[in-house]
Amino acid sequence: MNYTELNELLDEKKYNQFISEVNEMNAVDIADFLQTLDDQQLSKVFRMLKKDIAADVFAELDAEVQQKIIDSMKDSEISAFIDTLAMDDTVDMLEELPANVVARILKSSSPEQRKEINKFLKYSDQSAGSVMTSEFVRIKSNLTVEAAVDYIRKTGIDKETVYVIYVTDASRRLLGWVELRDLLFADKADLIEDIMYTAVISATTSDDKETVANLISKYDLLALPVVDSENRLVGIVTVDDALDVISQEATEDIEKMVAIVPSDKPYLKVGVFETFIKRVPWLLILMISAAFTGSIITHYEEALGKVVILTAFIPMLMGSGGNAGGQASVTIIRSLSLGEIRMRNIFKILWKELRVSLLCGTALAVAAFAKVMIFDRVSAEIALTVSLSLLATIVLAKLVGASLPILAKRVKLDPAVMASPFITTIVDAVSLIIYFNIATKILNL
Repeated sequence: MNYTELNELLDEKKYNQFISEVNEMNAVDIADFLQTLDDQQLSKVFRMLKKDIAADVFAELDAEVQQKIIDSMKDSEISAFIDTLAMDDTVDMLEELPANVVARILKSSSPEQRKEINKFLKYSDQSAGSVMTSEFVRIKSNLTVEAAVDYIRKTGIDKETVYVIYVTDASRRLLGWVELRDLLFADKADLIEDIMYTAVISATTSDDKETVANLISKYDLLALPVVDSENRLVGIVTVDDALDVISQEATEDIEKMVAIVPSDKPYLKVGVFETFIKRVPWLLILMISAAFTGSIITHYEEALGKVVILTAFIPMLMGSGGNAGGQASVTIIRSLSLGEIRMRNIFKILWKELRVSLLCGTALAVAAFAKVMIFDRVSAEIALTVSLSLLATIVLAKLVGASLPILAKRVKLDPAVMASPFITTIVDAVSLIIYFNIATKILNL
């Protein structure tokens, strides 16, 4: 049923039919529908949902819609509602809402809820601790399979996942894990310690969340256990949260690569002034940097005056250099993000990029020489100047584009910052210096 038909049921006050239709929908689709309603209808419809469905739907709503729903609740209702939410969804919500709303939620929560929430809020928003959930199943290694299955039946109903069960000792130290399918096909009398997997891939609460997401992707895990400094199991990161992290990080990298301050909000939810604030700083920095390029041209003004035709080839040199540097930087940034390369690989990377740049530079130089001679009808000396400058520019641009992201990673900066706009500005300036120096030597300027 489409949104128009659902709205018609609401307008006609056919609430039983409406809620019957809504309960058959996916939580994501219900959330999309709720975000089209006015404030009064939003509150009314949300209260119609079953508790478990409402919790799933709430997690999919934008922060401003979540705030409207919280504002419509009494303090006593907030505490009961928080109980239905997964802990990671609760923490995600609190990180997005205004401080006054967060204060009200915490005030309305039970002491146990506050303690659990505060434990998660203390973690850095870039750490594994910020995206993990404490709602998982753990069992002891001395249980039989039959006892373990009974325990899971009793406690697993409100857990984030029961497909993977973690095995700990009496001090909650992580020993291993079993899959639900292992328990289903094992003999009832078997001990957990005899069938569990002991090769555990885990993360610590302080590990970067992108690293954790990449581990889940690399090893095709449904969930990754998170331990503290003493190897005690404190939470898990599930595959759905890992997908969210990968999506967010990819979006953030793309924004940084085009010199935009990243935003957590969807494009249409970001105001004009906020968009301006996020874009203008880097534009100003790049504009000021580009002014240096102008000063280089001014410095060689006398040489340009003698051979004016040299000016015509400046855009080609600068454009080709920027494109070459951008190709190298984007490739390296993505490889760093995926964990395919490390700082120790820098010399291998530079050696590869040097060979690639020589091949690319030679191909472009030959093409430029032919173009300048045939179509522009200039002297062989000028054609040689342009082609040699192009070769040197391509080589330099690719080496700069490959090395800067790695060096940024080395000094704890985001490699995405060292992307096309920044590299293009550097390469533009250096390509002009190369061009005019080669021209001075070959043309005796």
